[in-house]
Amino acid sequence: MNTAAPSRWRRKVNLAASAAVAVLALTGCSVSADVVAYDLPAESARYSLRTETNGVETVWKYTSGRPAEADTPTSQPCVADVLVKDPGPCRPEPLIFLRYDLDLALDNTAEADTIHSVTVTGYYQERISTPPTVTRLRAEASFDGGKTWQSASTRPDRKNTFTARIRHPRRDKAPEGVALRITATDSEGNTVEQTMPKAYRLR
Repeated sequence: MNTAAPSRWRRKVNLAASAAVAVLALTGCSVSADVVAYDLPAESARYSLRTETNGVETVWKYTSGRPAEADTPTSQPCVADVLVKDPGPCRPEPLIFLRYDLDLALDNTAEADTIHSVTVTGYYQERISTPPTVTRLRAEASFDGGKTWQSASTRPDRKNTFTARIRHPRRDKAPEGVALRITATDSEGNTVEQTMPKAYRLR
């Protein structure tokens, strides 16, 4: 994996606001308000970005290089276009984000000792003109606070959307609730792994 420290603006990395805010604590980057800027090599390379927000850890691994031309809609320009003189071509990074339908009761619980379905949808920043397609999803659940993980069966439902079937134990076998670890991969080999240590409780 490449690491990068900022110096001059050779290529601007435009991250979604949620990711940008989450990496403010990283060293080796320049920060202005909620803008994080890195100086990266022009050549295509593999990168890793890790964030943690409210205990939820997300790790992206993706391939990026200098774009030949700008790839952003005029209605949503890159931040660098506004803040930096002559920043060069700009485009968003191909980060996969995850949206969940945990199918929980009003008290954020699910029934114990049964098979429970969770729906996961992968999506990208709206600025990406031609986003990849999420092709694979792996789901794992833990009932002992993340000490051990059990694979859940998954099936594709529609584009970028999958359903995971999680076999819940008895409530007394999961006193800390259910942790989820979801890994998604797209058609260009980009991945995201998201771990929720306390996704929900059993009743």
